Amino acid sequence: MIQSAFLMLMIALAISLPVAAILALTGYVLSEQYGFFPMTGAAGELAWSHSNDFVLIAAPMFIMMGELMHRSGVSERLFTALAPWFARVPGQLIHTNIASSAVFAATSGSSLATAATISTVAIPNMDKGGYSRPLFLGSIAAGGTLGILIPPSINMIIYAVLSETSVSDLYAAGLIPGIMLALLFSGFVLLAVLFRPALVRQTAATGSLWPARLAGLKHLLPPLGLFMIVVGSIYLGVATPTEAAALGLLATLGLVAANGKLSVPVLLSAFEGTVRTTCMIMLIVIAAFFLNFVMVSIGLVAAITDMVLTLGWPPLAMLAAIIVFYLVLGCFMETISMMIATTPIIVPVITGLGYSPVWWGIVFVILIEAALITPPVGLNLYVVQAVRKSGPITDLFKGAAPFLAAMIAMIMLLIAFPQLALWLPTIFNPKAAG
Repeated sequence: MIQSAFLMLMIALAISLPVAAILALTGYVLSEQYGFFPMTGAAGELAWSHSNDFVLIAAPMFIMMGELMHRSGVSERLFTALAPWFARVPGQLIHTNIASSAVFAATSGSSLATAATISTVAIPNMDKGGYSRPLFLGSIAAGGTLGILIPPSINMIIYAVLSETSVSDLYAAGLIPGIMLALLFSGFVLLAVLFRPALVRQTAATGSLWPARLAGLKHLLPPLGLFMIVVGSIYLGVATPTEAAALGLLATLGLVAANGKLSVPVLLSAFEGTVRTTCMIMLIVIAAFFLNFVMVSIGLVAAITDMVLTLGWPPLAMLAAIIVFYLVLGCFMETISMMIATTPIIVPVITGLGYSPVWWGIVFVILIEAALITPPVGLNLYVVQAVRKSGPITDLFKGAAPFLAAMIAMIMLLIAFPQLALWLPTIFNPKAAG
């Protein structure tokens, strides 16, 4: 049964069927082949009960926040405001790319939106400073991945629903690793530039930078304010994650209006982008819930969990094998699909090994981040290349490599020090470590 299900998935992926169709078809075949009763009759009930899940309502609101921010010019002012703070650091604008991505990620919740937005602002400055193109472009693609680790995060919402984990626990767990990963990115860039000065030919700025730094603070405060509205309202007990998303969307509309960018064309464009992305995600989510229902009903999830646990491997060795599996899978599978297709199977194994599902959620998100910058299906690489418009895609493949190493280093730190992810959640919810 396990072998046939896996083979079916691989064949469907190999012939490039849409992911939602793959999941639904696999569920149907397994139901007909191994089910004790016709489970396809439950498809309608499953689609309705899970598509109106209160937590999932937050996803389209965070998507629209990112769409509005992308079209409002906030990113340009953010980039300009951060640049003076790194003007004397070797690799100036590369650090600005990473910092801008981290701040924008705290308002968008989407890696692709972050990568696309920062690309449009940063790439025109690449050749002016004589930067190594691979390293510069790689920093944008990798910086964009922070959009799904630093809260709020759309992927964390989907993981929370699939794994029955608290969204607020995951948001708290992702904050410290998200900041640390951004610092690791900058640290790797700094080391690269110090050992190979030819990577950057731009000279350090002279004169006082404080007037420019202080003048730019007014452009940093709005995105940081949005972050505090969304995340702060959750942990102050003012709002649930879904209500916080609504507050964030209202605040974003106010910010766009204050900047004079709120117009009918902007709204229509944001609505269209939001509907496209939401429909894609929800179709996959509904199909995944049907497949998960079938797999649980026929005992497949329990069989996989028992098979893994009876191997007798130490938990750390099993965890390492799962991580390697995801690193390889991420080279060939789109990230949302990978998360939705595997979470119902892997989370019971992880908890069976004694690890916290909240902690695994953060490790899992970093693995998904890695998939966004690993060829041949690294979506962030293609987003940045689309904005760049010319030049070989191999520049991005090479430039993303050091940042992939930083992600692996972050995973190793989380394995060695789980409290990096669990400390904040346990402050707000002592049960989160379990």
